[in-house]
Amino acid sequence: MSTEIEFKPFGKIARLSRNCVVSEKIDGTNACIYIGEEGEFLTASRTRWITPEDDNYGFSKWAHAHKDELMTLGEGQHFGEWWGLGIQRGYGQTAKRFSLFNTSRWTAETAPACCSIVPVLYSGIFTSTAVDDCLSALVERGSVAAPGFMRPEGVVVYQTAGRCYFKKTIDGDQEKHLPVDI
Repeated sequence: MSTEIEFKPFGKIARLSRNCVVSEKIDGTNACIYIGEEGEFLTASRTRWITPEDDNYGFSKWAHAHKDELMTLGEGQHFGEWWGLGIQRGYGQTAKRFSLFNTSRWTAETAPACCSIVPVLYSGIFTSTAVDDCLSALVERGSVAAPGFMRPEGVVVYQTAGRCYFKKTIDGDQEKHLPVDI
């Protein structure tokens, strides 16, 4: 048997029945602020770096206009949703907004004033019932991020033990039967 082949162990499996955070899934465009250890300030979409000259719905231009305030986010990548006027559903907004995803780090009191936070709908032990209840509440009462908007997109579930995200939308989320390869 050759010892030249690198052994790759099977990763640890996270427990499903652990804490999760369910937040409203806002229908906009993914955006990111990057702050480097030397004070670098960059902006990104979900798939690429952007600039005010090569932008994504005006996010980079907005971010650079609010750079001093956004620098208080500190070193690292800060992901969120850029949404509102002219982006996807629009939510009846008259302007665009940036809502941060990391609800364990940011609150309305600790985030820069130019940012909001995605609304947390549930925090506790994961159950599919909790997720379904959050979706039902959105259908019945509308968006929490944009009160009065009655066509919210759905939810994002952050499973803390697995450190992974899942989404479930109100429309178009019917189960697709795909082959399972285990």
